Parts: sequence; structure tokens; C-alpha cells
Amino acid sequence: MSSSFPSAVAGERASPDRWKPDHVARIDGGRLCAAPLIVEADIERIAPDLDIWDAWPVQTAAGAPVEFGEGVTLWMALGAPRFDDPDSRHGHARIHLLQHDARGWSHRGPLMPEGFSPGSREWSGSAVLDDDQRTLTLYFTATGRRGEEALTFEQRLFSARATLERIGEHSRFSDWRELREIVARDPEHYMASDGGVGVIGTIKAFRDPAYFHDPRDGAHYLFFAGSAAGAGSAFNGVIGAAVSGTGEPGDWRLMPPLIDATDVNNELERPHVIMAGGLYYMFWSTQTHVFAPDLRHAPTGLYGMVSSSLDGGWRPLNGDGLVFANPPAAPRQAYSWLVLPDLSVISFIDDWGRGQQDDGARRFGATFAPTLRLRLSGDQADLEV
Repeated sequence: MSSSFPSAVAGERASPDRWKPDHVARIDGGRLCAAPLIVEADIERIAPDLDIWDAWPVQTAAGAPVEFGEGVTLWMALGAPRFDDPDSRHGHARIHLLQHDARGWSHRGPLMPEGFSPGSREWSGSAVLDDDQRTLTLYFTATGRRGEEALTFEQRLFSARATLERIGEHSRFSDWRELREIVARDPEHYMASDGGVGVIGTIKAFRDPAYFHDPRDGAHYLFFAGSAAGAGSAFNGVIGAAVSGTGEPGDWRLMPPLIDATDVNNELERPHVIMAGGLYYMFWSTQTHVFAPDLRHAPTGLYGMVSSSLDGGWRPLNGDGLVFANPPAAPRQAYSWLVLPDLSVISFIDDWGRGQQDDGARRFGATFAPTLRLRLSGDQADLEV
């Protein structure tokens, strides 16, 4: 493990790198790198009775989707029944198992058995398959508490293990075990996740653990969305981390935040790291309405920073942090972008085909958006065309 991380855990690390208001002020709405417009032909639902959104693959330690022969990959996604108000889905979210092969997507049902998860619902995470090709470690957000009468927004980071079973063309995970809270929140650095008012866009964070194995020092990391303690601003999103020398349950240690967006943004959602060209790239998703009021020219999109070291020196990509945005004609069309090691980018279709001022019912796509591809060069990032 690199020598800098133990001091970070002990609280000796310098203050986190900042995503500052003057960075975001540089975003030029007239010169955005924008994703292609999503049209009706792009919408292919996974199942008629299931809405899905945040998704991630069953991955190798290096981050690539595991291939099970013949181009078969397994994925996880948050899912819920269809509601008239799509925001209602967050109170019913469970992690579902999906399979992708030459025939497309198929739904394999809820990932974990009923009553196993400690939360009243399950939010985003990541999943790593051991070299034995059978043992899975799931990292996920347990939101609320199982059995609570009124939904709360407390978020806790958990891991669990399971065994992959493949019967013919069908896959599932069984023998769920070793359910464990990964790290406890440190109130010196991280605000309580139930400290907000519970309104969409104001919810505080301690969620979305994304696994990364550093090929340089062999250490294991979980990056997550958090909220800064004692920030003095309602817009206090941070990117936190936990570190482990082994990746085993019980070996994780919480670090102070790596990136701080206080005075800029409330939610730096689903942060994750890839390596390219010898540099570390941290990406996250965020939306216009969670920026501070004087920064809401910033579009909903994929944002990021780059560094030559995991523990510091993070600087905004393209000088402002914006990698690409939804197109101006449909500024809410997709969300929750995940960059894979081959620079392909997945997301889900959100409120598609509508302009900023359009009224009426939300057009929630609730399925995978078309895959995009990034182009990275040092501190510069954009979409391949």
C-alpha cells in the first residue's frame, strides 16, 4: 500500500482537493460536448413490469465486465415496479440481476433473497467476481432500516458474498453470507446521511460504493458519494473513500474526503475511478438542480477530475470538470453514467425527448441508454464522434 494512505486515514492528510465555483463558472453553455439525442427507437425495455436505472457489471478486479463465454455478461441494476411518478421508485428500489448476450437483455430477478438486506431498500454499489469465477463480493448501499414504518434516508455501506450458479443458459447468485457494514461514518468528516430534509435533490449522501483495485500498489479502494460535515453550505457534496490492503471484509478503513464540492453541488453521485495513460480519472454524475443557485447554468452530465496519484492533486477535467452533458434539446434525457476501463460509458434513459421548459408527464425511459465512448488525453476528455 502507498505510504500516503495510512496518514490520510489517521487524519493527517491535507484538506481535500476542491471543485470550486470558479471552475464551474467556466462552463460555456454554447460550447458543450453533448451526447446524441435519444429517440424512441433507442428504448428497449428489460422487462415490461420493471423500471431500471443505476447499473453496474459483475466485474473483474481490474474493472472490466466478466465474460462467461459467448459474449455473456452479468449486470446489476436498481429496479422497481412502474409508478406514475418515477421518483416514487427510490422508495422501492432493489438490486436486480440482468444478463446480456447475443439476444440482448434478460431479467433474472432480485439479486438478494427477501429479508437479507439490512435496509428498507437497496441503492447503488459495485460487484467483483473472484478469480475462482464463482465467489462474488457485492458492495452496496443499505438505505433506511429493514422493517421501518416510515422510510428514512439513512445510508450505510455494506458488503456481502455469494456463489455464482450457472444452470444451462441461466445464472443466479446463491448462498448469500458475510453481510457486513464496511465502515462506519466518521462525523468529523461526513455529515449524517439522514441530515437533509428528504426532498429529491436535497438528500445527503453516504452511498454508492464503487470498487477500484490500484495496479500500482495492489491496494483496494471503495469510492463513494458523501456530504461534508460542518460545511456551512447546503451544497456540500464530497467524494469519500475507504482503503484496504487485502480487500477482505473487516479490513476496510475510512479516509477523509478526497474531493470537496462545498459551495458548488449537493450530490456527486456514483463516483468511480479508471486508469488511462498512466493517470487516474475520477468520474461522477450530477444534475443541474443540485448545483448552488448561482451555478445552475451547469448542465446535467458526466463530470470528472484527473490526477497522477489517488490521494491528491485532483484537478478538473477540461478546466471546469464537465466531460459531457445531455443535449440542450433534452437536458434530462439520461443519467448515472458509468465509465468502464475500455472507455465505454453506460447510463439509463431518464426524462427523454423533452426540452427544459416542457410541461406534462415525465417521459421516464427506465432502461439502458445507448452506449457512448470517451476520448481521454491528459487533462482533456470528451466523447468520440
